[in-house]
Amino acid sequence: MNNIVLIGFMGVGKSTIAENMSTMFAMKAVEMDQVIAGREGMSIPDIFAAHGEEYFRGLETELLIELKSQKNLVISCGGGAALREQNVAEMKENGKVVLLTASPEVIYERVKDSDDRPVLKGRKNIRGISELMEQRREKYEAAADIVINTDHKTAPEICKELFQRLMEMEE
Repeated sequence: MNNIVLIGFMGVGKSTIAENMSTMFAMKAVEMDQVIAGREGMSIPDIFAAHGEEYFRGLETELLIELKSQKNLVISCGGGAALREQNVAEMKENGKVVLLTASPEVIYERVKDSDDRPVLKGRKNIRGISELMEQRREKYEAAADIVINTDHKTAPEICKELFQRLMEMEE
């Protein structure tokens, strides 16, 4: 199977769905943020603080280019990866780009106890999340081959829906 690239705002469930897809469909899950943090030897917030967002986005691009040589991957991208046009081009060459969405209320519930979200600094509330989502929506939607809302659905339900939608595209 070609690669599946999961994009979307933080807290929509990219990591959870990547893990579930890997189990249900015997795919290899790649958590881009984890790979980058491991290679750099520091957390994502630390990379942002030390080198800035541009540097980090460059690392994402390099990793996406590298992953194109592999098949049967489900790639979970960081929330901002699809904001860079070069990254989107690489994602499209990797496989099908799937945008996971959720309402600001649901995202807030999922991220409110997490401290490793540098982008939410000072706006970890429904309004802040909603504004940031709106800023990114157009780019996310432009990048996506498939859009799936994750509100109030279980991970297996989302994976089944995703798989069905992919199969429909193949027909």
